[in-house]
Amino acid sequence: MEEKESIKDLLLKAGEAWRNKDNPLAINLYSGVLKIDPMQIPAYNALMKIYRKEKAYKKELAIINSGIKVYEKYYNDHSGKHSKQVKTISEKLNKSFGLVDKKGTKLYNPEPIGKWQIRKELVNKKLAK
Repeated sequence: MEEKESIKDLLLKAGEAWRNKDNPLAINLYSGVLKIDPMQIPAYNALMKIYRKEKAYKKELAIINSGIKVYEKYYNDHSGKHSKQVKTISEKLNKSFGLVDKKGTKLYNPEPIGKWQIRKELVNKKLAK
């Protein structure tokens, strides 16, 4: 029976492939990591860098959008599982730290979403040229 490689092993192999400038293998390995565990920030970041260096901005944008979607779903799924008391305290803290406006709209995106949204804007500008 064939033993499955761990995510850590796949990330190491993908990093080695990338350092050896074997981008197709690196892309394949990083994509495989994301199929196993779509919460792997290092795999998203590496794919974004590979596509950026290859000037494959549409592919980079697709990875950015995929990562943002996965993490937004994660944060949305995990934000509503607290008691009323915890929610009230969280809302007060968010207001006091300036993380929401007067209506309660978020002004801050948790990482890695915030960083990826900035990158998304830059990629969209490159694609608009």
